[in-house]
Amino acid sequence: MNKGPVSQFIEHHYRHFNAAALMDAAKGYETLLNEGGKMLVSMGGAMSTAELGISLAEMIRQDKIAIISCTGANLEEDIMNLVAHSHYKREPNYRHLTAQDEWNLLQNHYNRVTDTCIPEEEAFRRLQKHIFNIWKDAEDKGERYLPHEFMYKLLKSKVLEQYYEIDPKDSWMLAAAEKNLPIIVPGWEDSTMGNIFTSYVIKGELKASTVKTGIEYMIYLCDWYRKNSGGKGVGFFQIGGGISGDFPICAVPMMAQDLEWKDIPFWSYFCQISDSTTSYGSYSGAVPNEKITWGKLGIDTPKFIVESDATIVAPLIFAWLLGW
Repeated sequence: MNKGPVSQFIEHHYRHFNAAALMDAAKGYETLLNEGGKMLVSMGGAMSTAELGISLAEMIRQDKIAIISCTGANLEEDIMNLVAHSHYKREPNYRHLTAQDEWNLLQNHYNRVTDTCIPEEEAFRRLQKHIFNIWKDAEDKGERYLPHEFMYKLLKSKVLEQYYEIDPKDSWMLAAAEKNLPIIVPGWEDSTMGNIFTSYVIKGELKASTVKTGIEYMIYLCDWYRKNSGGKGVGFFQIGGGISGDFPICAVPMMAQDLEWKDIPFWSYFCQISDSTTSYGSYSGAVPNEKITWGKLGIDTPKFIVESDATIVAPLIFAWLLGW
């Protein structure tokens, strides 16, 4: 692939330390794909609110991601940005806000994520009234789905098109829905939509069983991994820490050790972008070699860690892979 100006800049300037690790990780990702391997991308934090979709959506369209694991926040916040972008408020001086400033944001129905304030009415509530109908319709039919499948139904129903405020090509969830990309959403219950769903269960308007659980997500992932880990295998590209990375990477040792299946290959590549301080008490700060002892990675698995801000690093690596 001919590389564009961003990629050329990276290759020429990023020669040492974290910059070199970024370049090595990008080339390792590219090698795996070129050899026929597949990649799982996990996203912690609030990468959707950081608008990673601008590059992530194109990665999905170009089949450079085979499966995604993300927090419930990332699942919903991409759609919130899609339908309420003009109502978001940016606070560039967020480091200097007082407690009273934060209280004022709450009173004005804004929820802050670093420098970005999400509008409750236009984002949360706009989704709520439509996703409730999707949940209720499934329940009335005696059907159950995983959280991301409900989001796909919402997007494919086109009921949200009336609200679109960004170029749809910059929504990674729209790109994923169009491809019916597998998504794992561990701990979905702690997201805004998970909280809203729980409120309907408490009020007796929905049954908890209508949305499938994390255990069912692990079963879904194991089935997918067994079908897709042949040949060069499946790599693991982790953006940030937390449950979105911890949950899926455990599938391999679970199948090998707990199920005692003999034909389960290790993850065939591993990269984590993290600003966690390297330590052996913090899972997010653990160096990749620690994962060897847990049966997740092999001795020869290509391993990379880029200790930097994912909002800077991930788009650059994606730019390399897309030839930008």
